[in-house]
Amino acid sequence: MEVFHSLANIAFIALQVLTGVIGGYQAVLAFFGFVRKKEEIKHKPEKTFAVLVAAHNEAEVIGPLIDNLQTLNYPKDLYDVYVICDNCTDNTADIVREKGAIAMERNVPDKRGKGHAIEWMLDKLWKQPKEYDAVVMFDADNLTESDFLLKMNDKLKNGARVIQAYLDTKNPGDSWISISYAISYWYVNRMWQLARYNMGVVNYLAGTGMVFESKLLKEIGWGATSLTEDIEFTVRCVERGIYPTWAHDAIVYDEKPITLKASMRQRLRWMQGHFDCAERYFFKLFKKSIKERNLSMFDAAMFLFQPMRLLIIIFTTLMMYLQMWLPEFFDFTDLTAVLPTWFWITINVIFLGQLPLSLLLEKAPLKGYLGMFIYPIFVITWFPITIVGFFTRKNTEWSHTAHTRSIRMEEISR
Repeated sequence: MEVFHSLANIAFIALQVLTGVIGGYQAVLAFFGFVRKKEEIKHKPEKTFAVLVAAHNEAEVIGPLIDNLQTLNYPKDLYDVYVICDNCTDNTADIVREKGAIAMERNVPDKRGKGHAIEWMLDKLWKQPKEYDAVVMFDADNLTESDFLLKMNDKLKNGARVIQAYLDTKNPGDSWISISYAISYWYVNRMWQLARYNMGVVNYLAGTGMVFESKLLKEIGWGATSLTEDIEFTVRCVERGIYPTWAHDAIVYDEKPITLKASMRQRLRWMQGHFDCAERYFFKLFKKSIKERNLSMFDAAMFLFQPMRLLIIIFTTLMMYLQMWLPEFFDFTDLTAVLPTWFWITINVIFLGQLPLSLLLEKAPLKGYLGMFIYPIFVITWFPITIVGFFTRKNTEWSHTAHTRSIRMEEISR
């Protein structure tokens, strides 16, 4: 029993230091998101774009997106809209053609999911006689501001090769779930993405609103077919010394689930894919970051580790309660033995303070602040999702999120 207690104490201390260091790192890094420099458009439209939209049975929402994309403030001869109608059983392809976009119908039932659909589409695209300077990727439920391609043209002209746009929520007022998503995204956009952009390290792709230099895609291939193809491609870029950047003023609106059930299914898929990518890439990227003393690679490794950090927090919290309830069986070293109580209080106060501050800086609507009262419940729902996601991380079955809100750009307001 003494040996068991000694090993448990060592493990608890190690876990304490690990979660404390990573939490402190993120808390400090977030301060770089406090300042935002307005970026003016300096280059005239020149880059050509293939705009790809991944769609599986999206008849309810694809029409408004195509109308939106066809009215962008960018020369019409410099971009084309392709919709990947992936294993559709509805009339998505018919709507796409009626709206004047290019319907690319794919029927490969044994390889479902956006990652496979994109890989298939890129192979078709490279075989076409028309060439494009860059590829844009949207989801079928998206809408975007009219200057999106102007902003991306500017980024590409300035040397960027992979760019992530600002992700906002087009239906924040639909339910407590959708407003919780919106709060999360306002925080991440400001305290994660903008902070890293200001710091000069890697930004993270988020599944939609992504722009890729065609030359890069041809060089390294897509190769991202996991449940979280965005994370996988981010890591593949970072491994090669290519760091995705951020376009804070290029805004994309994304439809969020409105029920807890739909939300948990979506987030479980995200967590499964994240754990899978972490298992395959974390140690390799972490070792390389130390060897090359590369902050961007280290930051990417820490990003991959985030779900595991949450799992550790859940585990250590459970152990603390067991120690309180059954001290005779769980007589371990206090978790504040290495890092004092004031450290943990400071970290938590910083995180709690940054949340409403991010809403203030992002000029979020009043409903965002009201949603903060119920937001902690949304955060708690991540706990079972994380646990299940860890044990089912080998799952590769795509879970489609149904979209039903046919919202148009003129209906969106902050």
